[in-house]
Amino acid sequence: MEILWLLFAMLMIVFIVGPYIRRRRGGIRLVAPGSPDAADPANYGFDRQEELDIRVPGPDQDLMDALDNVRRTGRWQAASQLLAGTPREGERRWQRVQAFGGAAALELVAQPGVGAQWLKAWRLEAEQDAGGAQVHAELLVQQAWRHSGGVGSTDHRIILEEAREACRRAALATPEDPVPYITELAIARGLAYSEAEFDALWAKVIDRAPEHMGAHVAALHYWCAKWHGSREQADAFAQAAAARAPQGSLLAALPLFSVYENTPDLVMTAYYESAVVRRAVEGALYAVNTARQDDPMQAHVRHLLLMFLVRMERWAEAMEQVRHVDGYVGALPWSESEDPAAAYAVYRALAVAGYEANGGSPATLPQ
Repeated sequence: MEILWLLFAMLMIVFIVGPYIRRRRGGIRLVAPGSPDAADPANYGFDRQEELDIRVPGPDQDLMDALDNVRRTGRWQAASQLLAGTPREGERRWQRVQAFGGAAALELVAQPGVGAQWLKAWRLEAEQDAGGAQVHAELLVQQAWRHSGGVGSTDHRIILEEAREACRRAALATPEDPVPYITELAIARGLAYSEAEFDALWAKVIDRAPEHMGAHVAALHYWCAKWHGSREQADAFAQAAAARAPQGSLLAALPLFSVYENTPDLVMTAYYESAVVRRAVEGALYAVNTARQDDPMQAHVRHLLLMFLVRMERWAEAMEQVRHVDGYVGALPWSESEDPAAAYAVYRALAVAGYEANGGSPATLPQ
């Protein structure tokens, strides 16, 4: 399999370091994405890299329609109506709040001071609207983590403090809704909540949504060694959640997220054959195969599985994940990259190469 890891290095150059590079008799020239000379994923029906949606982990047409309406009209009503009709206790409401907050954050980056006027109007014109309050809190969280100058900076802490107050105002608007408390979990690690403070916050989450997979993933960050816990604490949290997960729950996949968060920066290939990684991967595969296929967190688990399965050279299973998630890359591990679409495209290309090296083809991939 050494040739495939050589291909991995080459693909990192192709997809990450620069645009598509092709050698011609006249030397090396740059090939724009979408040109006939660029690699074409259409052989498997996969989307081109430039078509991948970085906003969401998987399809949600109602959300896409609302986002497009808000962007096109500059008005907030479509977003408010969508959130008002989305059940409070489920995963989808949290994901939709994240998407609207992320869209506002990107607008403000593109147009500082004048972007996301629709959200400002939403808060002014409908101050008691719970959806608007939640999106505003999520916007602040995303600004703090993505656009504030980095962890530990003064701006980072100031924005997180403001986000905490926004979460608490949002919680007052709908006390039974878990979303403001889930959003605050991302603040807890940034502001270094004590374990007692974090436990109190976590109790509010699980009182309202005890099986919320997104909440567990958000809470897991706090317990990781790079924040306020240790690998042992993170693993214990994940294993306990998986052990008490009811049949059909994606919580069985939580140990894989713990393995990912605690993977050393430099690892040998053998790491991916270790017992702890194998158990976590098998648990995640079991989870996606037994959970509802319309569970909004399915895509999150499958994206992470794709990375691990490629590193483990389990090509057919990796291709199965691509088949389910292709087109959308707004999830770990890709969302931690500066170019999520490029990062995903590297692993997709490796999955295809490994699949074909072992006899696979578009004709043999299940539809």
